[in-house]
This record gives sequence, structure tokens and C-alpha cells, in this order.
Amino acid sequence: MTKFLTRALVALGLTFFISGCSTVHMGWTAMTGQHKLDDGAMKAYDDLFSEVVENGDPAKAMMNEYKVDPDVADEDVAESINALAEEYNMRVTGDVKMFTEENAKPNEVKRARFFSLCSLYIAKKFLNHSRYFGGFMPCRIMLVEYGNGDRYLITMDLTLAIHGGYPLPPEMLKLATEVQIAMTEIPAKAAKGDF
Repeated sequence: MTKFLTRALVALGLTFFISGCSTVHMGWTAMTGQHKLDDGAMKAYDDLFSEVVENGDPAKAMMNEYKVDPDVADEDVAESINALAEEYNMRVTGDVKMFTEENAKPNEVKRARFFSLCSLYIAKKFLNHSRYFGGFMPCRIMLVEYGNGDRYLITMDLTLAIHGGYPLPPEMLKLATEVQIAMTEIPAKAAKGDF
């Protein structure tokens, strides 16, 4: 009985150590390095982690989604994105229809189309700051339609890219905020067919 109890306690201790260590380390790192981070970093990571815990989908946690009004045709969405891009000093650098599957089941993707948007001036500034920002470029808006007819515009939530590390220099923060506003408002308006 003593051997069994000892083994059980060792197994329980190892389980806690293995699973709890990462959590403790993450918390310790956040608390000791927090003074260097952007003021919005902890909230941004907490929001992301909360969404992942709730839905189990890290991709969803990093995106913003806007349901397209049933009365707005795909080409009206495209026209709206093109017109709004100019209004927000962005440029449409690509429009790619990924695929169409006419016999898609109601919960399967029937169509997917990607719009790429960019501000070349801002892109150059951010690439000079860190080439890794190139992974966010160009900004994309995906138009996706399901077999049941539901359509969504999906774009990346740029909060972590802006606030997830050390504070950006003031000029870069201003430019990044402009892009974030554009990539929030363009799909929100296009989903309603607004110009």
C-alpha cells in the first residue's frame, strides 16, 4: 500500500510539475517583464487566451468577423472594399478567388475569395523596424460563403501586432493604429454594402 501511495504521489507531483510549470513560467515571465511591454500587452494576451480557452480555436481568436448582409451581392462587397480602401489610404494589391464548390454541404465552405490591401508607405516603415512584420503583409480580407448561403468577411485582429511587445515608437504607433482602424472599418462597412 505504501509503494502504491508513493507512486501515486510521485505521478501526481510530476503531472502538476509538467502541466503547471508552463503556466507558472508564463505568469512569472509576464510579471517580471511587464515593465518593458506596451501598456495594452497583458490585456491583448489575456483576451486572446480567453478566446482560445472558450472556443479552442487559436485562428478564430486572432481574427475579426463580420456577417455579410444577405441583400449585398459578392460583387457589391468587392466594389465596396475597393472604394473604401482608397478612402482609408490603402491600396488593393490583390483579389483572388480561391475556389468554388457548388455542391458544398450547409456547414462547408462553398466559396472563398481573398482581397489584399496595403499602404506601401506604412509597409516600408514597418519592414525597416522589423522584417517580421512582413508576415502580416499585405493585410487580407477573406470573403467566405457556406453551403447554407451565410457569408462572412474575416480579417486579422491587429491588436497583438501593435500592442503585444515593447511599445512602438510614436510615429509607428500612429501609422499602425490607422491600419488597424482601416482593417476594422473596411470589412464592417463592406459587409453592409456601404461605400
